[in-house]
Amino acid sequence: MGMSVPYERTGRVNQKARTRDALIIATREILAEGVSPTMEGAATRASISRTTAYRYFPSLRSLLIAAYPHIDQPSLLGADPPAEPAARLAVVVDDHMRRILTYEAEQRTVLRLSLETHEGNPLGLPMHRRMRIGWLADALAPLRGHLPDDDLERLVHGIGATIGIEAFVWLTDIAKRSRKDAVAIMRSNALALLRAALSSHAD
Repeated sequence: MGMSVPYERTGRVNQKARTRDALIIATREILAEGVSPTMEGAATRASISRTTAYRYFPSLRSLLIAAYPHIDQPSLLGADPPAEPAARLAVVVDDHMRRILTYEAEQRTVLRLSLETHEGNPLGLPMHRRMRIGWLADALAPLRGHLPDDDLERLVHGIGATIGIEAFVWLTDIAKRSRKDAVAIMRSNALALLRAALSSHAD
């Protein structure tokens, strides 16, 4: 039995590529405007039918992953990550800071939508499903066995709170720091938390 070929790779490939790109662009625009994206909304903005949109993306999640590939990445360390925990953390933090600056409007929307979510009406946006925790746990994996599990988890959560869009919004909107300063402060705080944790468990 042969493998199935994705819809956009058959027939009028160039036209289908343009349609696929239009759907992705439409999704980014919708989220940047502060609206929770839907397949129907993205299709309408891309000037195609809902049925056509589903030929390219079988679900909203698959469309969001195409629009923001990092939401399906288990690691931000790359193929040849450093071994030292601080260097690994710096790679992840720097990558995450770039994403905040690049997708600030979208991340602000995700933050707002997450605050509006309630038990009876979960939005389930994949960008808001513990990705940050997983990336940081991956970065600090060399510390397993060197720090107690509870302390390592506390460190991951503490750094996660330091480098998120939540901290960025507070620094820029409340503290009135520039975007550049906000990112520098967040990075410094994250690395300081790691140094403090290592110092407290030094022999």
